[in-house]
Amino acid sequence: MQIWVDADACPVVIKDILYRVAERLQLNVTLVANQLMRVPPSRFVRAVQVPSGADVADAEIVRLLNPGDLVVTGDIPLAADVLLKGGFALNPRGEFYTNDNIAQMLTMRKFMDELRGSGVDTGGPAPFGQADRQNFANQLDRHLARYAKRA
Repeated sequence: MQIWVDADACPVVIKDILYRVAERLQLNVTLVANQLMRVPPSRFVRAVQVPSGADVADAEIVRLLNPGDLVVTGDIPLAADVLLKGGFALNPRGEFYTNDNIAQMLTMRKFMDELRGSGVDTGGPAPFGQADRQNFANQLDRHLARYAKRA
């Protein structure tokens, strides 16, 4: 199993959790971003810089991912592509995207984009907090306990 991180918008605290997991379980974690990412020295953690452009990092993750890999992303269209390719997708707040919820999430995303496009202020996401960090760590641990041993 490989863990891929859509790193441009991933909170630093989530990256830190992933670095510790990489070392503890000796799992490969790859951060993919449009900008240069600094990662700790580790044989299990690496960063890949892709050219700037809309969805370039997303396309690279989908291209490299194998069925059963885990992708950490807050990007709903990327999560949908990950699921289609047989991977798992987890957002930084600890919520898994699934075949049961992805269509609804894509629809809601489109609706919110339309509202914003018509000038409606939809606000932003709630601030990222300790509960989000803990939920992510718990969901990641459960997922890895279930699937990492099969890799």
